[in-house]
Amino acid sequence: MRQESLFNPEHAASSPLAYRVRPTTLDGFKGQEHLLGPGKMLRQLIAEDQLPSLIFWGPPGVGKTTLAEIIAQQTKSHFITFSAVTSGIKEIRKIMDEAEANRDFGEKTLVFIDEIHRFNKAQQDAFLPYVERGSITLIGATTENPSFEINAALLSRCKVLVLKELSTAALKGVLQAALDNPNGFPDLTVHLQADTLQLIAEFANGDARMALNTLEMAVLNGEREGHDVTVTEAGLYQLINTKSLRYDKNGEEHYNVISALHKSMRNSDVDAAIYWLMRMLKGGEDPLYIARRLIRFASEDVGLADRQALPLTVAAFQACQLIGMPECDVNLTEAVTYLALAPKSNALYMAKAAAQADVKAKGNLPVPLQIRNAPTKLMKDLGYGDHYQYAHDTDDKLTDMTTMPPELQGQTYYHPTDQGQEKAWQQRLAAIKRWHAEHPKTEDN
Repeated sequence: MRQESLFNPEHAASSPLAYRVRPTTLDGFKGQEHLLGPGKMLRQLIAEDQLPSLIFWGPPGVGKTTLAEIIAQQTKSHFITFSAVTSGIKEIRKIMDEAEANRDFGEKTLVFIDEIHRFNKAQQDAFLPYVERGSITLIGATTENPSFEINAALLSRCKVLVLKELSTAALKGVLQAALDNPNGFPDLTVHLQADTLQLIAEFANGDARMALNTLEMAVLNGEREGHDVTVTEAGLYQLINTKSLRYDKNGEEHYNVISALHKSMRNSDVDAAIYWLMRMLKGGEDPLYIARRLIRFASEDVGLADRQALPLTVAAFQACQLIGMPECDVNLTEAVTYLALAPKSNALYMAKAAAQADVKAKGNLPVPLQIRNAPTKLMKDLGYGDHYQYAHDTDDKLTDMTTMPPELQGQTYYHPTDQGQEKAWQQRLAAIKRWHAEHPKTEDN
């Protein structure tokens, strides 16, 4: 927990550039026009001092913490920040009780919880009564989906605002403001071209903190003559030769990207599928996780339309086990490409789902006597196995024996399509149905 005056200048000279040039007013804040533009909801709530408790949800470096501090200053609130690591339940309640007492004297308290998704249930619950009573205004910041990471009771009492990654134009504005700010590079005159600023903004990938950190490194490593520093494109390229990827193997982005991979393959968009595969691998995803998902896809989305899809994906999984990363990336690329271009059928998946629904709805239907096993005399005396017909003894390898529970007679699950190799199964199933139509069941069956 930290209580302090806002924008404390102490140690500012040794602080990172992002801290030194942090805006203190809404006019200086860049981006999030959908929330803070003229007439937009959040700007009006701040201006009218009618701010509810909020959850800021967005990727890193989009201004969640900065915006919370600006709100606290503009609404003349006492500003308190909490850390999931150092804030115990006892400490939280003590500070909250003080905030409740201060409210009686007309003092507002704004509590900011960065990375609120890291707080456990008990820590989150400790804030709940004070939010309910209006003793505090809570602002939580998270990069994770609040639906999964924040207690339902607390989430229902907060308004979720989605902060978007910053556009390249907004990032250029952030960078230019840092260069113009007297606290940015005191005692230095920085020279760089507009194209260089553009490169930094594009490299930052929507993250203002990354943009400012890159600018600071570029200036520190620039060509210096006295108090003049020149940042060249050649020098900058040494810092930005690789884009940083936002990918959390356990968070929402993980599920977003694997979903993108699945849906690209399902849509037969091979180029998009390869791109999303590379995104996952470059983000550090376990190749065996991807391979397992491809095995599932082979049966769920390709099925019998291409009977090589399943063995090929199993082979890709084995290749990942044998050689690992980075060599197995090409094996996964082969499997993804094959699945994307293969004919598609979800007939197996639909058959499975329909049969599951009947099992759930109808419970344990008895096995028909004629197809029960009869290893003992008692079972034979009870009729187990009576009228069983051995299909291999017939010319057509088919019989008129009933194998479905009577309650489900006539039910069909598998409806093959005419895609790829599954068309052969469609024709085979039609032939079986014609045979049964020509050979009606005997009375005993």
